[in-house]
Amino acid sequence: MKLDMPPFQQARILVVGDVMLDRYWHGKATRISPEAPVPVVRVGNSEDRPGGAGNVALNISALGAAASLAGIIGQDEAGVELQSRLEAAGVYCEFAQCDSAPTITKLRVISQHQQLLRVDFEEGFAPAAIAVFQAQALNLLANTQVLVLSDYSKGALADTQSLIKAAKDKGIPVVVDPKGDDFSKYRGATVITPNLNEFEAIVGKCANEEILAARGLQLLEDLELKALLITRGESGMTLLRPDMPELHMPTRAQEVFDVTGAGDTVVAVLAASLAAGSSFDDATALANLAAGLAVGKLGTAAISGPELRRAIAREEGTGRGVMTADQLALAVEDAKAQGEKVVFTNGCFDIIHAGHVGYLAQARKLGQRLIVAINDDASVKRLKGSGRPINPVERRMAVLAGLEAVDWVVSFSEDTPEALLEVIKPDVLAKGGDYTIDQVVGGEFVLAYGGSVEVLAFLDNCSTSAIVEKLKA
Repeated sequence: MKLDMPPFQQARILVVGDVMLDRYWHGKATRISPEAPVPVVRVGNSEDRPGGAGNVALNISALGAAASLAGIIGQDEAGVELQSRLEAAGVYCEFAQCDSAPTITKLRVISQHQQLLRVDFEEGFAPAAIAVFQAQALNLLANTQVLVLSDYSKGALADTQSLIKAAKDKGIPVVVDPKGDDFSKYRGATVITPNLNEFEAIVGKCANEEILAARGLQLLEDLELKALLITRGESGMTLLRPDMPELHMPTRAQEVFDVTGAGDTVVAVLAASLAAGSSFDDATALANLAAGLAVGKLGTAAISGPELRRAIAREEGTGRGVMTADQLALAVEDAKAQGEKVVFTNGCFDIIHAGHVGYLAQARKLGQRLIVAINDDASVKRLKGSGRPINPVERRMAVLAGLEAVDWVVSFSEDTPEALLEVIKPDVLAKGGDYTIDQVVGGEFVLAYGGSVEVLAFLDNCSTSAIVEKLKA
């Protein structure tokens, strides 16, 4: 299955459910308390992150999609902090406030990257707050493409059927992250995403794949669902649909560090992909890939669009090589998001010789990524004369892409790469040859936004023109 990055910027998703604040206290535990056999943690720093339905919305926004969120918070500092962090991340929040219960907060004490203790602050919400929340959620349906119900059994989703029916009446797919021992409240949803333990709590232990598939298909029929996605930890995921073969996805995790929030990532990527026009198969594959990234992080952590795009590139083997200008712009955006320094150089590269190889190796050492932009055939002919190029642009690009120092190769049709530089905005512009910095085309532009310009020398007695003249002789 070929993976592609969906146009998440076109997707609009509404998340409705139990919002909470995940609080982390980090510190060193160097001794045992004299009062009880427990470690003493000296807290050095703290961190707050949106959790529950808030983490789902945060993940959706990080992908580049438009996320709206409806939930219930208390009239307290934790609620203010939660809303502030979500809105800072681009999530539109519409919260009902409950004056008789606090914002749900989970406090985790962590030392040496290990969770030592979790303390939960929560109480039941008043019916009046739930009613306001329900009305707000229904109003937000008018401007959404996919509805996500994020159920943590905290009380906000007391009337899931009204929400599912309202969404179905508008033709809006409903993605549910379920909880509890009664899935009938999700009847009529488009897809539900239980983990294996949640699934087996409903249908019983499944000794093998055949039993799992058979019971899953029966659950689909009983609940009138279009799909069932079971997340299975180290066994990956299984997607079941009526009258279609089951789809098993192996886990993509390279290293499991913390499974907290991985389910939220699955739901977020699945919903955003469906809203962006992906098929169920493709959306599931992307959700599986994102889950592998999420479990490699500590705590609830959003997977960004650039992170997912880089993972897709690794899967498809498209992280390096020949690219179009549009593909290159995305690759550079992802590289910069990872803190990588991007180096840009250009030329005709008609006959690749030792001078080119040496100077490209020097250029690569100036950063973590090297772009080589080359003149297309018509441009070379204008610059070098009617007998050039010797090699057509496709062959020149293929040779350059095979060099160890080169990450990306792109062609341009103008006589200079200035238009490409304006799009890419590299950190370093490198040029080989007998130039001064003020003679490098595009140098003034790069310096103006804070980049640097470097002139690197070719090896002595290496020149494409000299090689061509020698061949003619």
